[in-house]
Amino acid sequence: MDVITGTLLVFGAGILELWAAIPLGLAINLNPVIIGAASALGAIVAAFLVTAVGDSIREKVIKWRYGENKDLKGSRYYKIWNKYGVVGLGLISPLLFGAPVGSALGVALGSRKRPLLIWMSIGIVIWSTGLTAAGYLGLMSFGVIK
Repeated sequence: MDVITGTLLVFGAGILELWAAIPLGLAINLNPVIIGAASALGAIVAAFLVTAVGDSIREKVIKWRYGENKDLKGSRYYKIWNKYGVVGLGLISPLLFGAPVGSALGVALGSRKRPLLIWMSIGIVIWSTGLTAAGYLGLMSFGVIK
């Protein structure tokens, strides 16, 4: 497989899930820098898309989940949100939930778009770099990659 096709595959997988993009890139023998960059860029695009259409979805989800009562202050997510805020969500959600779900959660909890996208992007870059390095070094230690 050529580098351009592999990069596009990793980018597309990154839109869906960061955890899928990195092993895919390693499996098709892409350069780890390309894997990290393409998977991070895909996840950032997904976070941007969810955030861009999030307000209209937020209203529908809140109405579906809580009925006419739009007060989320009693929910478990809101308590976590109050404790860690947009910074915590942005840094941990790419690892735990994935970028699209983390962005949707941030929008649902009422985060402003710009800080949410900034912190999601920082978290995505950190985790894609760390996971790519861990995967690549792990494969090197087992002699799979030379």
